[in-house]
Amino acid sequence: MNQNRAAIRYAKATLDFALEKKAADAVEKDMREIAATISGSEELQNLLESPIIKSEVKKNSLLEIFKDSSEITKGLLQTLISNKRIAMLQEVAFKYIILHEKLKGEEVAYVTTAVPLTAELEKKILATVTKATGNTITLENKIDESIIGGFVLRVGDTQYDASIANKLNGLKREFTNSL
Repeated sequence: MNQNRAAIRYAKATLDFALEKKAADAVEKDMREIAATISGSEELQNLLESPIIKSEVKKNSLLEIFKDSSEITKGLLQTLISNKRIAMLQEVAFKYIILHEKLKGEEVAYVTTAVPLTAELEKKILATVTKATGNTITLENKIDESIIGGFVLRVGDTQYDASIANKLNGLKREFTNSL
């Protein structure tokens, strides 16, 4: 089983348990904190991924860093450590946030463009994605000049790549395969 599917399963199980205990919002807050903390600390990323560092050290470190987290979140940390899956903690946190937002009828659409979106274009994209998903959508625009032009739209686990870089790579593959 690949890491993405495993992360979704852990996130779903955690969400189900949090809903049962009526603590889903508190756990989402914890997951946002975990995702931000791991993203902002290269040392923490190295600690989680290191096969040399003992599980007990990882467990104690994480429980100290996230000592203000809910019991459900602490239980998730201990489960991931005991199953030797702690390296996927950040991915589980992201998946939990996505699943909980979807459950609340909210989603974030990530639009990657080479230049910032105009207000008019942002409204059109927002209207189209809202109509397609039926959920309340928040739009986040990321700038990545390497896509050359066009856009890449990601909502949840679905991605639509209409970038110039992707089209050029497709042409390159076609020419290479036809030789």
